[in-house]
Amino acid sequence: MFFFLSKTLDLLLDPWWWSVVTVFVGVALLARGQRRRGLGFALAGSLVLIVASLPAVANRLWSLLEADAVSTLRPGVTYDVVVLLGGTVSALGATREQVSWGDNVDRLTVTFDLLRAGTARHVIVSGGQLREGLPTEAEYLARQLEAWGIDPTRIIVESKARNTAENARLSKALIDERGFRSVLVVTSAFHMPRSEACFRAVGLEPDLLPVDYRMREPAADSHWFPRSNALADSSQAIREFAGRFVYRLTGAAR
Repeated sequence: MFFFLSKTLDLLLDPWWWSVVTVFVGVALLARGQRRRGLGFALAGSLVLIVASLPAVANRLWSLLEADAVSTLRPGVTYDVVVLLGGTVSALGATREQVSWGDNVDRLTVTFDLLRAGTARHVIVSGGQLREGLPTEAEYLARQLEAWGIDPTRIIVESKARNTAENARLSKALIDERGFRSVLVVTSAFHMPRSEACFRAVGLEPDLLPVDYRMREPAADSHWFPRSNALADSSQAIREFAGRFVYRLTGAAR
């Protein structure tokens, strides 16, 4: 039920759909002769699309998402395990033989640096099935770390998690099984607050290393007019805010 709810909301929380539905209602009202209300709905729908497409709006949303992501990495500590959360592979661009990395690939490269430097003894790569016919995301991650020279005995594959809550729960089981005590979680800055809350919900208090920052200074983008990429960024940010709310509402995060 939780998985179905999270994926359904992913569609309903898209500003593009808000705009289209509102404009459609406006057109329907106009067709029924309700000119004032119809124009009001049509105008509101258009404004939703324009506002969500403004770089300044998208940038501010991302800045708010990342504001609470604070690194608690302890210098000089060698962690028993670093947990690398999935979300780095582009499913539509990948084949069985060749991976296609997405926007969040910093999660992988930073984890590799930690392993190479000896900051962590082991790594749990967590990520389930991307789509039928492909390896799991965890398998792609493990394969890449091995290709970069990381000893396979240091890599623990968790290949069932479909979302952040399952990342935490299934990683917790492996951590308990191996007797790991010091744990470091690596994920994107925008995703870290929800991830931290999920790990707390399963009884872990890991150190955190947020990476892949998108908007440290919202005013740095000088574009003033609506842009399609800003609409996509706004949509993703809104889904993350909603995800945090739903996870807490259902008890998957605390």
